[in-house]
Amino acid sequence: MSTELEYENTLPPAAMPGIKVAILGTGKMGGILLQAFLKNNLLHAEQIIATVAHPERAHALSAQYSVEVTTDNVEAAKQADVILLGVKPIQVPALIEQIRPVLTPQKMLVSFAASVKTSAIEDAASIEMPVVRSMPNTPAMLGAGITALCRGRFVSEDQLGIAQRIFGTVGRTVVVDEKHMDAVTGLSGSGPAFIYIIIEALAEAGVNVGLPRDIATQLAAQTTFGSARMVLETGYHPALLKDAVTTPAGCTVDGILELEEGGLRVTLIKAVKRATQRAKELAAG
Repeated sequence: MSTELEYENTLPPAAMPGIKVAILGTGKMGGILLQAFLKNNLLHAEQIIATVAHPERAHALSAQYSVEVTTDNVEAAKQADVILLGVKPIQVPALIEQIRPVLTPQKMLVSFAASVKTSAIEDAASIEMPVVRSMPNTPAMLGAGITALCRGRFVSEDQLGIAQRIFGTVGRTVVVDEKHMDAVTGLSGSGPAFIYIIIEALAEAGVNVGLPRDIATQLAAQTTFGSARMVLETGYHPALLKDAVTTPAGCTVDGILELEEGGLRVTLIKAVKRATQRAKELAAG
C-alpha cells in the first residue's frame, strides 16, 4: 500500500485538472486517445471513464490502464464534463437518445464519428449544449496524426481549446468551418491510404532497379517522412522544396517529367475529390 501511495504522490499534476472525460465506445480511436491522455499526462486515470459493449472487455481494459471502464453509457455521461462519442456514425443517434436524460448545457459533446454533423447531434440532444465535431486520422496511433475540428453553435473559445488539447495528444490540430469537413475527410482522412500507395510504389521501383525489398521500403518510407517534416517545419511551399532537389539536367528532373507524363498530380487531385464527394454522400444519408 505504501508503494502505491508513494507512486501516486510522484505523479505530476495533470495538464487538465478538474475535468472528467468519458469515452463512450472505446474502440480503435477511443483506445488511442485513452492511451494518449495517460501517456501525455493530460488527465490522470481517475479523471477518465470509458465504456465498451461487453463486461469482459470492460474488465480487461480497466486492468490494462487502471481507469474505470463500464458498459453503462448513461452513468459515464452523467459523471463527465466532456463526453467523447466514439461509436460508429450509424450508432450516434441511438447513443444520444440513450444519454439525453443526463445531458446538460454545462457538458460538452465531442464526436469523431465521420460525416455526422454538429447540428444533427445538437438536435438529437434537444438542448442548447456545446458540440465539437472532429476528424482525426490513423497516424494518431503514433502521435503523428492531424485532427480537424469544427464547432457547433454553442461552443465557446475555452471549450474549443479543450478539444484542441484533447486531440493535441495524438498529433496536430486545425480548426475549420464545418462546410470543409467533407474535404478534410477526403484529404487527411483518406490521405494515409494514398500515401501508402506512393510508398509502396517507390519501394517497388527500388526493387526493380536492384535494391533489396527491405532496404527499398525503408528508403521510401523515411524519404516520405523526412519530406513531410521539411514541409511542416520549414514552412516552405512544396514547390520550392521540390526545386531545391531538382538540379539542371540532373536525375530528379527526368523523374519528375515521368511523373507529370503519367498524370500522378492529376490522379491524386482526383482521388481527393472523389473521396470528398463520397463523404458528402455519406453525410447526406
